[in-house]
Amino acid sequence: MGVLKRFCHFKYLLILVIAIVSSPVQAQLCNGSFGDPVVDITFGSGSGSSPYVPTASYTYTYSTCPNDGYYTITPSTSNCFGNTWHNVLSDHTGGGSFLLVNASYQPGDFFLTTVADLCPNTTYEFAAWVMNVMNVFNSILPNLTFSVETPGGTVLNSFSTGDIPVTSAPQWNQYGLIFTTPVNNPVIVLRITNHAPGGVGNDLALDDITFRPCGSKITANISGLNTDTVNVCETDDKSYSYTFNATTTSGYISPLYQWQLSTDNGITWTDIPGAVSQSYQTPGLHTTGNYWYRFTVIEASVANISSCKIASGVLKLNIHPKPEVNAGPDRIMLINKPITLSGMANGEQVTYTWSPDQFISDIHQLNPTVSPPADITYTLTATSSWGCMNADMANIKVVSGIFVPTAFTPNGDGKNDRWEIPYLDPSFGGTVNVFNRWGQLVYHVSSAVVSWDGTVQGVLQPAGVYAYVVTFKNNSLVLKGTVTLIR
Repeated sequence: MGVLKRFCHFKYLLILVIAIVSSPVQAQLCNGSFGDPVVDITFGSGSGSSPYVPTASYTYTYSTCPNDGYYTITPSTSNCFGNTWHNVLSDHTGGGSFLLVNASYQPGDFFLTTVADLCPNTTYEFAAWVMNVMNVFNSILPNLTFSVETPGGTVLNSFSTGDIPVTSAPQWNQYGLIFTTPVNNPVIVLRITNHAPGGVGNDLALDDITFRPCGSKITANISGLNTDTVNVCETDDKSYSYTFNATTTSGYISPLYQWQLSTDNGITWTDIPGAVSQSYQTPGLHTTGNYWYRFTVIEASVANISSCKIASGVLKLNIHPKPEVNAGPDRIMLINKPITLSGMANGEQVTYTWSPDQFISDIHQLNPTVSPPADITYTLTATSSWGCMNADMANIKVVSGIFVPTAFTPNGDGKNDRWEIPYLDPSFGGTVNVFNRWGQLVYHVSSAVVSWDGTVQGVLQPAGVYAYVVTFKNNSLVLKGTVTLIR
């Protein structure tokens, strides 16, 4: 019985040791709020679009399946090396590119840079998102070290990921360390080193390498809402105003507060004049655009060093435009002769519909065929993916025939100054020719609005009787007659 107990105890210890050894190393990451990054390498949004270049140990290739010792920058990779790599379809945020490395046979650095002008006596986080792209479980595992050093090579702090395991599906994980700058604010070197050799395995993807200040937690919220993002639609008679509130922890001694605004999706931030308390009410906003706000804190003792500033998460107010809608021109339709409408709708993933749904071929097409028996107005309504709506109308006049006026008086009095055929819609494909008494062509138009002012190339034509002929492209109908020009 004692032997059995000792065996069970040994078995328990063995399982515990295996569990400890096989558990992934936990990254030393910031649990507070961040300031603007000193280093922020996102690798862009397209193949080869990033200016980042690894150390000389690696050579760039356009291939999204780089061989040993090569790297590429790509938004995705698939079907590599007999499908021994994962198919990675996006970077860790889903909207850009990443660094894809097939490790060289000799261990070496992936990343190396020097930074200066840091905030003294401040905690910084040095981190990156990493993925083992292998899906073969008996392969060489990547093993990285993040280190902060002096220019002379003295290591000030470091963190090792340990072996980064193979996963059954593509999986991004963030690794890194936190580091407190000395009071004298020296120049420091940031390094990411791969300790595993190349061969079958040790192939990995990196994304979003950052080095940024880390401070006590700051939170900001939109009063009355449980979300940090508001999406609304522009209107002709309404503006939007919201109240923001911020809180800080006790980690700040003499804090200075400042609300900031960005209108370029967080690329640049501008201090809002007078917004220096923990609450802020926005002005009434009505112009379309993305209005992003954040709350920043800095200790009064280092207020002149912008890199010491810590910021809350972003509060977003996005005012979306109404779709552009055009139902096309008003139209004339000969009874029992269907016409095609000329609708247009543009915007943020718009859907559209015509109403009413009578005498129309398809209410969900921009160019439907209509054949109403009497005058009607069709309305084209477009709705964006954000629910923003806009509409336009096209009036359809149904006529039994084409009336051609027999006289006009181009004397400049504003009454009957032009010879027009009001029911000859351009869509009928009509060609109109007008001749003087000597058979000379004095006016011509095809598939367009008829409107003659009684001149030829600016020269007034004499009063008298003129002959007209109207023919149609797809119809044997011919209209002939005379029109009298009266002066």
